[in-house]
Amino acid sequence: MTFCANRILTVFAGLFIAGALNVSSWAEEVGDMWGTASREREYYKLVNLPIPKDLVVEAGAFVTLPDKRIAIGTRRGDIYLLSGVDEEKPNPRYELFASGLDEIFGLAYKNDAFYVSQSCEMTRVSDRNNDGKADTFKVISDAWGYANYHEYAFGSKFDPQGNLYVALGLSSSYHSRALFRGWALKITPEGKTIPIASGLRSPGGIGPNEHGALFYIESQGPWNSSCSLKFVKEGGFMGHPISYNWYKYAKGMGTPPTEPESGGRIVTEKKRVKELVPYAVVFPYIRMGRSITGYVVNKTNGKFGPFENQIFLGDYTQSIVMRATTEKVNGVWQGACYPFREGLSTGILNIEFTPAGNLLCGGTNRGWPVRGIKPFALERLQWTGRMPFEIERINITPKGFDIRFTKPLDIATGKDQKSYKVSTFTHIYHGGYGGPEVDATAPTVQAVRLSGNGFIATIQLPNLKIGHVHEFDFGLLRSRDGEELLHRHAYYTVNEIPAGQ
Repeated sequence: MTFCANRILTVFAGLFIAGALNVSSWAEEVGDMWGTASREREYYKLVNLPIPKDLVVEAGAFVTLPDKRIAIGTRRGDIYLLSGVDEEKPNPRYELFASGLDEIFGLAYKNDAFYVSQSCEMTRVSDRNNDGKADTFKVISDAWGYANYHEYAFGSKFDPQGNLYVALGLSSSYHSRALFRGWALKITPEGKTIPIASGLRSPGGIGPNEHGALFYIESQGPWNSSCSLKFVKEGGFMGHPISYNWYKYAKGMGTPPTEPESGGRIVTEKKRVKELVPYAVVFPYIRMGRSITGYVVNKTNGKFGPFENQIFLGDYTQSIVMRATTEKVNGVWQGACYPFREGLSTGILNIEFTPAGNLLCGGTNRGWPVRGIKPFALERLQWTGRMPFEIERINITPKGFDIRFTKPLDIATGKDQKSYKVSTFTHIYHGGYGGPEVDATAPTVQAVRLSGNGFIATIQLPNLKIGHVHEFDFGLLRSRDGEELLHRHAYYTVNEIPAGQ
């Protein structure tokens, strides 16, 4: 048995001291707010889950247990079992199940055991004598290296075949100093570890999208001018070439891809680097987060409102929750992102739907500045039952987009082309940290058609820009009952255009 925490205790000593201090002064303005919190709470109220004063719960991972308790894995290496999370006036009970682990950013549960993704390994943790405390720690995989605190490991839940996946962050923005840092790995039910994709920078979570395909969250930085949601293609290259040095240890992956050229556009580099996987959903920097983290698909059967089978994502820096939808066009994944809820109390590291269909959000502000003022917190978002007037989802068409709303559109504003403002941009694909929005266009909507029930507006544009984020502003639209949109903006990333008339 190995313990990451024992090997790197001195590395984290300073961080632990900082985290123990009152760090509310770290909170700072980290970009413009949406300014919609007062209206958001009419539809999704934020409920605080009290944490005992003697506990530090910096939630990095969640999993729901068969008995409906929620297990929480923390940055400090603890696993707590939480009951009472869905009570009307919550006073949850916290049971310490395990400690001595390190930076838990993945929890799965199977056959009475936890599968814990921590910085240096995946560990099977179980309670063999049934006393409510972990007593068995078994290394499932330690096939990757570990050198410093920045090298986080994000784990998935089990896929239908019983595999687990791990997304490994680089040693730093520009270095991969330990084995397979900047790679995605598959861990089979037999415990075999298989490298499946290179080019990751700083992931924030890994798991299925709403269609069951494997995705991960990528952070803004070198070769990534904004955060994004990316498809993990086996044999694929995710965009950051610093991890090429580990191909010689990755059986079945072949030779490293062609080195991308810095300073171009990803749409042109895709033609040079055949393994390069484009961003499926780009989250425009600041407007839609700065450090996107864990995500989960809403499968609550309507308990969380009108966004069933959509992806919900947290953001660490801005203390917000967002939505995303994806679709496959010509064999390539792409999709849209949407604002959802701001005003959370700390930096969000992970989220999970509870048995009652509430969205559990947890995190910390230890390490980097965040908008939320609490050093750590657990909160739940709960649908009030009121229907918001929102952009429900956007899908591409051969000549424009289908925009579905949660309420039928007012006919006058819905048929007015001026109600639909569209602009586009892309980013420079380069090795520098972040990057500006470039190559902007402002196409004029040429035609609008409403569905018979008024829920869908089909807009036609003079052209669609491959490789561009299409930004929508629908602030002039009204519902049939005269309501303004709760969130007027959405952002669709176009990688492919479907065939047809």
